[in-house]
Amino acid sequence: MPGLSRREVLFGTAGVMSAFAAGGFAASQAQASDHALTMSHLDHGIVPGTLTKDMMSFSPDGPPPVLRFKQGERTSIGVTNHLDEASVVHWHGLRIANAMDGVPYLTQYPIEAGQSFRYEFTPPDAGTFWYHPHCNTLEQMARGMTGVMIVEEAEDPGFDHDLPLNIRDFRLGGDGQFITLFKARNAARGGTLGTVSTVNWHVDPVFELQAGSLVRLRLAVTDVTRVGAYEIAGADARVIAIDSNPLPMPLPARDVVLSPGQRADIALRVPDREEDDVSLILKKKFDQKVLARFAPRGPSARRDLGELKSLAHNPVPKADLSNAEVMEFVFGWSPEGDAPQVSICGTLGYTFWSINRTAWPGDVPGPLEPLARLKLGKSYVLRLRNESPNDHPIHLHGVSFQLLSSNKRKLPPLVTDTALLLSEETMDVALVADNPGDWAFHCHVIEHQKTGLAGFLRIDD
Repeated sequence: MPGLSRREVLFGTAGVMSAFAAGGFAASQAQASDHALTMSHLDHGIVPGTLTKDMMSFSPDGPPPVLRFKQGERTSIGVTNHLDEASVVHWHGLRIANAMDGVPYLTQYPIEAGQSFRYEFTPPDAGTFWYHPHCNTLEQMARGMTGVMIVEEAEDPGFDHDLPLNIRDFRLGGDGQFITLFKARNAARGGTLGTVSTVNWHVDPVFELQAGSLVRLRLAVTDVTRVGAYEIAGADARVIAIDSNPLPMPLPARDVVLSPGQRADIALRVPDREEDDVSLILKKKFDQKVLARFAPRGPSARRDLGELKSLAHNPVPKADLSNAEVMEFVFGWSPEGDAPQVSICGTLGYTFWSINRTAWPGDVPGPLEPLARLKLGKSYVLRLRNESPNDHPIHLHGVSFQLLSSNKRKLPPLVTDTALLLSEETMDVALVADNPGDWAFHCHVIEHQKTGLAGFLRIDD
């Protein structure tokens, strides 16, 4: 059994011991792994001309690496913690075994400084995913610990190039150094926005691509706060998947609204001429910004978007709506406002938010009660009701769900793991409880998550 830290002894371990006895934890012996991640401190150049100090990464000398897996093939990732604090790794969007999900105390002990942990899983779905810590989440993510994962399809769809784009802000001052990572008054509202927008840790990068080629752009919004609309300008581009699931029909890559945690796969036909300018644009509330540029180079490959094969649908079970049980979840401010419990995984010191009038106490050993209990194999409709004036990207671990209806807009029948719940919106989503375990359920505006807007659903086998 993993050794207990002094903090765990002080805070109690009843919930952890119960979960371990039930087989909820994996041993963390050092073994040879297919991939290796090293949680590290580093200084790195984000703003041209200066080094940003006190960044964090899953690599000791640069941005988190892009991890590539094969659909349906088992893989392993060895994680070593060289930080001076605890952490874990969550694999956002992957429907894997609960013990590998990477949530402190809910699925594993925190990986403390100097410790290692080996994650093993078989990704059932293809598409674009991402990974990040779920311990001291705001600070570690805000300082750089967000990386892109790609699960490749069994059949190659026919692209010439595959380009992951890790889209996120950093909160830096004019000197290129970190400023206060959040403001309490913003955490109680929409969240604290970053000041410097980056793609793959670069400001306005230029990617040189073969002229006339077909490129798969994998947009992953790993930011802690920002919701925005994205557009590919200057070329023929089509959205082919959202949150790792193919669209029924490709759509023009204009006004693609993505919130923290969400992804979009875009098929880009690079222009034939080198002088043509192609841009990834972020549309904000009152203006817009070029995030990255794509430069055609060399003779044209003369490809056509019609040459691409359609993406195969992932094996997500479809809910039986005629026999589905409805469960309601209310997202809003906390009725109490008590300070969260002290945790080895950190706290922001405030409680502003809640689910069903209950605020998440923090990442503590427990014992903890689920927001709801679901029966393995049964269909459910989750009624998500936002009673606040702020938007909330709601993420469910371990299970994918389908959008059904809204009281404010017409929803496409998308399958996803993260849904943007608008101000005062009620949204119905459907799922099959096909993955047993305790699954985190929270807002992906990290300040909201860390100040109460979190909980978990239990799927009993």
